[in-house]
Amino acid sequence: MADLDPVRRLRIMAESIPGATYAEQVFDNTFSEVWAIASDLETELPMLLTDVRTMRITRSDGEHLEAKAIGRLGQRARFDIVMRPGWCWMQSRFLHGGLAATATSKGTRVAFTGALRLPGMALATP
Repeated sequence: MADLDPVRRLRIMAESIPGATYAEQVFDNTFSEVWAIASDLETELPMLLTDVRTMRITRSDGEHLEAKAIGRLGQRARFDIVMRPGWCWMQSRFLHGGLAATATSKGTRVAFTGALRLPGMALATP
């Protein structure tokens, strides 16, 4: 799977997670313009996800990050994150989330996925 572009890799991961949602869109902007916004988890992620009030990076070790998120209703979560150029995978105790981007001849293709991470989720999803 290492030779796949990040968006294709994210699509495969989303298909393997029961109940995951997946969205993909091409933007006219360059990859560097898009990824500068998409990878800014502290500023931009709360603007993109209405359920997230704040996201703060609490630890950084190369491509591995840890973050604390606070939701709109005050719920709190710690996320383990892998951040690479064009790739972000976030996982908390109860959530999976991913973001990927790749340059195309027409701009930048961006994908996003999210899913609950609950015991028995596979049984609840047809």
